[in-house]
Amino acid sequence: MLKRSLSDVIVSSARKMPIITVIGPRQSGKTTLVRNIFPELAYFSLENPANREAARVDPEGVLVRFSKGVIFDEAQRVPDLLSYIQTSVDDNDTPGRFVLTGSSNFLLMQSVSQTLAGRTAIFTLLPFSIRELIQMPAIDPRDPLSRYESKEPSLSMWQMLFTGLYPRIHDKDLDPTSWLSDYLSTYVERDVRDVLKVMDADGFERFVRSAAARTGQELNYASLAADAGISQPTAKQWITALKASSLVTLLPPHHQNFRKRLRKRPKLHFLDTGLVCCLLGITSPSILESHPLRGSIFESFVVAELTKAFHNRGLKPPLFHWRDATGHEVDVVIDLGNHLIPVEVKSAMTLASHVFKGLKWWTGISSNPTTGGMLVHGGTANHDQEGFSVKPWWIW
Repeated sequence: MLKRSLSDVIVSSARKMPIITVIGPRQSGKTTLVRNIFPELAYFSLENPANREAARVDPEGVLVRFSKGVIFDEAQRVPDLLSYIQTSVDDNDTPGRFVLTGSSNFLLMQSVSQTLAGRTAIFTLLPFSIRELIQMPAIDPRDPLSRYESKEPSLSMWQMLFTGLYPRIHDKDLDPTSWLSDYLSTYVERDVRDVLKVMDADGFERFVRSAAARTGQELNYASLAADAGISQPTAKQWITALKASSLVTLLPPHHQNFRKRLRKRPKLHFLDTGLVCCLLGITSPSILESHPLRGSIFESFVVAELTKAFHNRGLKPPLFHWRDATGHEVDVVIDLGNHLIPVEVKSAMTLASHVFKGLKWWTGISSNPTTGGMLVHGGTANHDQEGFSVKPWWIW
């Protein structure tokens, strides 16, 4: 098993908190991670119908059975169990007694926020990061401009983006097209659709594919709804569900006004580019390399790696985008509170001077105190150029 960057953070938290909650999309490695970290705890999967029924009928009996501690896998399947866990923890708050995992985050988080507030530490586990895959120490995303030791992955950039980073594909050397197609049918379309009580299965499929075609772009709900043949409120509800399932993230526009008439729409990014390729019918790395959306897909890849870097330290990703009404934009703004780090993303391998145009314009605004920034590109360069830090695509 490849070591996950989140492991040490969870172990540290389990020494202080009675409950650990790990959320994330299905097949991101949550069960493998917690069973590896907590081998001394019993394991009780609530995906198992018999276990689920036992937890529903006799929750107190189940907790007595596992009084020394237990991992409850897919805890959102029996939300009422959390109230009994709360009572048990209030009587005995020994650190690390309970570990909960869940893939339907919108169900689990609602229950956790209502019953376990102050009693649990919550972590998000996404699919592999590049640095996990090549087994290099995680970077500190709060200091991304520093030089970090790294090595180029065995897969090329377009192969990596096409394959995606779900652990099972890499662990078992599976065909990504086949596995991701089954994943979409089994988990995304079934699980999310069932939770949302969606009756129009074809409409939901059109929506997910239309959303994938907008990865790396500003999100226009009216346009998305029209393409999917659904109402705008429904499009907003379904995007919220994809976000809660850790399949997509939305980068809000940065709130600090350096000029008037800033654009107000968020940017949509899928958190696995292999999934995007599957949804868009991209069937090979060579097709992806020449695809009209290759730049947007690469941008989503970089945003996903940044998002993982923050989550893997137990931090909420402070990621935004910036664009004004005249078309000037910065792909990502990392807001660290006391300073901002602009990030420009280019899929090109070679670096002509014009690729720094956006960073130069933004840092040159008279009311903007920010200096420097970062450009992540599809090549191997890892140096400073024209006052900015240049990073290769695998640096995260």
